[in-house]
Formats: sequence, C-alpha cells, structure tokens
Amino acid sequence: MDKTSRMQPGRRQFLLSSAALVVGYAWAGEAAAAPPAAAKVLDKARVEAFVALQPDGRATIYTGKVDLGNGSRTAMMQLAADELDLPLDRISLVMGDTDTTPDQWLTGASTTIAQGGLELRRACATARGVLLVRGAARLGVPPEQAGCRDGLVFVKTDPARRVGYGELAAAEPLLLAVDPKVALKKPADYQWIGKPVARVDIPGKLTGEWTYVHDFRLPGMLHARVLRPAATGATLLSFDDGAARQVNGFVRSVRKGNFLAVVASTEWSAIKAMRAMKVQWGAAEALPEPATVFEHWRQRPLAKQDLTQNVGDAPAVLAQSTRRLKARYDFAVQTHASMGPSCAVAELRDGHLTVWSASQATHSLVTEIAPIVGLPAERIRIVYLEGSGCYGRNGHEDASADAALLAVLTGQPVRVQWMRDDEMARSPKSPPRSMDLEAALDESGRIVAWNAEFWIALNHIVAFKPLDFPLLAASDTGLPRPGNWVGFLFQNSGVGYTLPNVRVNTRHVEKAFFRSAHLRSPGRIENTFANESFIDELAFAAQADPAEFRLRHLQDPRGIAVVRQAMARAGWSPRVGIQPAAAGQAEVARGRGISYLRYSNSSTYVAAVAEVAVNRKTGEIRVERVCVAHDCGLVVNPDGTVNQVEGGTIQTVSRTLMEAVQWNTREVLSRDWASYPILRHDQVPRVEVDLIDRPDQPTYAAGEPTPCAIPAAIGNAVFDATGARLREVPFTPERVKAALARA
Repeated sequence: MDKTSRMQPGRRQFLLSSAALVVGYAWAGEAAAAPPAAAKVLDKARVEAFVALQPDGRATIYTGKVDLGNGSRTAMMQLAADELDLPLDRISLVMGDTDTTPDQWLTGASTTIAQGGLELRRACATARGVLLVRGAARLGVPPEQAGCRDGLVFVKTDPARRVGYGELAAAEPLLLAVDPKVALKKPADYQWIGKPVARVDIPGKLTGEWTYVHDFRLPGMLHARVLRPAATGATLLSFDDGAARQVNGFVRSVRKGNFLAVVASTEWSAIKAMRAMKVQWGAAEALPEPATVFEHWRQRPLAKQDLTQNVGDAPAVLAQSTRRLKARYDFAVQTHASMGPSCAVAELRDGHLTVWSASQATHSLVTEIAPIVGLPAERIRIVYLEGSGCYGRNGHEDASADAALLAVLTGQPVRVQWMRDDEMARSPKSPPRSMDLEAALDESGRIVAWNAEFWIALNHIVAFKPLDFPLLAASDTGLPRPGNWVGFLFQNSGVGYTLPNVRVNTRHVEKAFFRSAHLRSPGRIENTFANESFIDELAFAAQADPAEFRLRHLQDPRGIAVVRQAMARAGWSPRVGIQPAAAGQAEVARGRGISYLRYSNSSTYVAAVAEVAVNRKTGEIRVERVCVAHDCGLVVNPDGTVNQVEGGTIQTVSRTLMEAVQWNTREVLSRDWASYPILRHDQVPRVEVDLIDRPDQPTYAAGEPTPCAIPAAIGNAVFDATGARLREVPFTPERVKAALARA
C-alpha cells in the first residue's frame, strides 16, 4: 500500500492549497490537516459515524480510539477491511478527532480492539449487509444469490455481473442504524483478521515522515513554558520577569491565579525566558515520610470498603485451621517515565478552540478543558497526534490544557512542551499499594481458605469519564477538581483459582497524597503480584512444585492451557522446593519462577516463567529470559500482539527491578533518568511468546495482561534461586541483600 493511497482526496487537496500545516503532514492524522469539520454524525449507534464510502470505492473509517504506538491503527483497519469486504489499501482511518469520530470511551484498559474494534466491526458488517441488498437489487437477483468481495457486489453464478460499493453509496448514502445483532464474519471467511499484516505506520516512522505532536507547527505559533513550583501544593506569591524580558524572542509572561507561563517566538527563547524568571512560591503541603509510606497509606481515611470476592466462610475456616500462612506485600509509587516530555499545540480561531494532543482520552478531554478556558464544549475540538509514549494518563492531558489556556489567553496559536522534570515530577503518579494475605492448607496440601485485604486508592469517575481529574491548569486557575482517575484498582484482587472459601476485601483510600492516575495495568499488576507471590509461598509450604500447585487449583481449561504452554516453552521440570544449588555460596545464583492470571478475572489468560540470575554480593537481579503463554481469544494481528507482550514484559521488568518515585516531605526528587532509572538496553531479557489463538472466541486484551504476571514471576524466581522472598516492589539491590540476610 503506498502512502498516497491512504490519503483522502479532500486531504490531498487541502495540503496542496493550504499553508496552514508547515511541517510533517504525512500521517499527521487525516484530521490534523483538515479544515474545521462540517457537521458529521458522531452517534456510535449509527453506521455513518464509523464508515464513509467514497464514489471511487474507498472508505474512510472513523474511530474514537487512538493508536498509542501499539499498532492498533493497523489492527482496526484489518477489522474494517474484513467486515466491509474491502481491500486494506482502500481504507483510510481517522482516530480520536472529536469532531469526526464517535466517542468510544478512552483508549485504555486494553479495550481498543475488544470494545472499540467490536463496535467498529458491527458498523462495518451492517454496512456490508445493506450494500449486499442494494447491490443485488441493482443486479436483479435476490440477496442470497449475490456476494461481496473486494468492494464489489457480484452475482454468485456470474461474477462478471457486479457493481461497486462506491456506485451504490453515491446512489444512496449509508445512513443506517448499527445492527447490534448483525452477524460478523466467520473465521473461515477472514482475509485480513488473524494475519501478520505489517504495521502501516512503521514506514513513516522509519523515514522520519511521521508527524508526532512534537513536530506539529502552525503559522504564527508561539512557544511556551509553564512555571510550576517544586514543592507540592505551593502557591504563586509573586514573580519578576524583568530578566526574561531581555531574552531575545520573549513575547510576554502570562499569569492567571497560580498559573504562570512565559511565551516566546522560539522554543529556545521560551526555555531561556523561563530560566530567567524570578518566582516566589508559598509553603509546600507536607508529604508522608518515604520510609514509612505504606504504614501511612494504611492509616489514611477510607472512602469505602468493598467485599470483592466472598465464597464460603474463609474467616471461620482460617480460625479452625492449624496450618496457616500470612504475608504482606507492598508496591511502590511509580511514574509513567515517557521517553519524551508531553507536548500539545492549541489554536483559537473564530471563537473555536482546536487542540492537537496525544491524549488517550480526546473526547473526555474536551469536557475537562472547557471550564478551564471558559468555552462551551461544543466549540472545542481535540485532534489526536501521537506522542512519545503513553501508558495511561501521563502529562499529555496537562500539556494539552496548558496549551489550550495559553491559546485563549494570548489569542495566538501556542505550543507547550514540558521539560523533563515536568514529566517526571509533575505528571500523575500511580498510587502506592499495600496488601495482606492469609490462607490455610489442609493435610493434602490444598488451599481450603483464602483471606485478603487490599489498600487501594479510590477511583473518582463521572459517567466513566475523568471529569473530576485535577488537571494542573484547572488547579492553578482555581478550578478545584478533587478526584483521582486511577482505574479500576480492585480488578484482580480476587484470587484466580477455584477455592472453597474466599474472602477478598478492598479498602478504598479516600485521597492519595500525590495527584494520581492510572499507569499501565492499574491495580491488576499490584494485586497479581501479591496473589501470585502468595500462591508460591503456599506451594513451598505444601511441598509442591509451584506450577503443579497452580494446576491443582485451576479448573478453567484455558487457564490450564496457558500454564502448561508456558511450562513447555520454558522447559519446566517439576521440582519440590527451591533450586538445590540455592543452598550453596556461589556468588551468582539462578532460578526460575512462574506466575498466572486471568486479566481482570474475566479476560485474557497469561502465564509467564521468568529465569533470573541473582548476585548475592551486590544484590543485583538480572532477568535473563521470560517465556509467556498468552490467550486473548481471537488474535487480530499476531505480530502486533507479540509486540504488545514483548513490550509489556520489558517495561515491567524495569518497573519490578528499579522503578520507584523518590521524594522528601515537601517535593518529588525523581526529576530525570538518573533519579528515576529505567531498564537499559543491555539489561533487556530474551522474551519468548506463545500465542494461543482462538478464532471462535471474542478478542480480549493484549497490552496490559502480561505485565501483571511479571513481578511475581521474577520474585518467585529469586526465591527459587536463593530462598529469599521479596515482598516489596521494586526489587532493589538493597532489598535483595536484606532478604538474603533473612533467608
């Protein structure tokens, strides 16, 4: 498929005639270069919200989901191509433009394909069915005697008799309600689904033609830097921009409440002016002592408690048991650590505000920005452009609100790019997590009771949108938003095995001490770390092989299948107890550990085996190999799915071994790669992935399930290697040495 074939005629004409886009138009989103959109149907109950057929037989597909760099653009095109019976190279895809795409909720929780893709498939299948009926009528045959293929309706007994989709759509536009019960294509009829179609975005990224939001420019655009205090919660007392005014290119300083920015004609001028500003900030809000943060977390006021799993009578069985185990697990505050700082561009024209943003939630961002800029939501448009890494809500939304506010206050197009310390210290954090688990074993080594308490952050949501999320521009300008949008942190607190007595309680902490948001696999990763580490402790106590012990308590055939597949890939040899060599004194000890989960207790099945080398002297862990078995039902694009598993594994090895936000009682100290180190290239393990494809099953999540398995798999491997149990993430060398001393 060549590049021009993916461009809409209207877009090409616009690019030829307009000087509005200065650089980087290739793939800048068809919407990026588009003029203000004419009124378009956005109701996702309507086919025309998703599909627009053109007279030449091409189709423009619209989706409210966005591609965060994970290849979902290609997968969505595959889904549309199959359900429309249209060649892939005749499809253009618009993602996340709030003026042209339906609101399909945010791009998160690995729902892009499972939820957004299903909605798209139904719309396309509805369109195909109507085109078939119309085409058959045009050809003078009953619908059952006609078929669809490659954008044509043809007579089955005489394929030369045919009519194109474009001709049919030109005669009568596709103005249809989506049939929620429409029959989707069967696996035997797939042309594109299930194939490793090469990602359509990669060529542009390799050649530098791809336009990230950082590359986007507008004529007359100014550059801005926002000044914010290092101390948490400090207010703006005064500022002196006298020195900044001497910087060549300085345009003005902008203040509204506690919001303070400098605006300049070039980016470097903005940086120099920012550094020349003299600002006096007020006192900081006190942060908890890092050394006792988990005790502090457990003592903060609760908003509510939920019994998320309750089977039998676990407390009673535990009270009567003589073979009980208890353990506590903690998971650190972490940050997104996107490779590039967040960026956005905004323009106010004729009373309408357009924001080019890398937000994962463009539709809900409209309603978040509206009160900040004082415009009705109907006059705000968010256009999605890829950013430099997104694992949830990092700084993209804040930078977008900053740019929007400055564009309104200055009346000129404004580009805001955060600095590295903005991204590290001021972007939202994942909240801490603390968990207590207790279980009882019977004489045969089976688990007869399980009791768990999870201290999690309260999730504030309004109609599944983060309307109450405290964007910095909102807080700075006096629009208090008290909420956290941290995701559904109770997920995977429930134990994923069939047990006779289970009680799982989640305690929802009313307010986190950091501004908190969802970070990849929120809740599931921390909860699974606790559950799968504790299962391992029980297996050791029961004198059972850890993998066999899991299988002993699993009844779901798909769960059993991924565990067995991971064991096979890893060459797992059943063994009771830890690695025999662990008792030795070799400086480097090696071990293997296994972990299993069903994502959100209802979606994708994953099992992982990690192999590690532990240096007893330094406490350093090296993850050498990770084997993952992954069952997400129907696999739309095998290559893309494997990429997701590999990327999730590598990122989570980093989170498990070294990532933790550092702070003192007044400010965040993690401000750069030195103070918030992540995994280096030479530390990346070998990752081997087995996909269990089930074409007859719904598609489940792919981006977030595997990370949930990694921390426990590594911790269990360290125990196997050394006999030292790690119960707090990250597994820093200091914690490893302390655990070795206790072992």
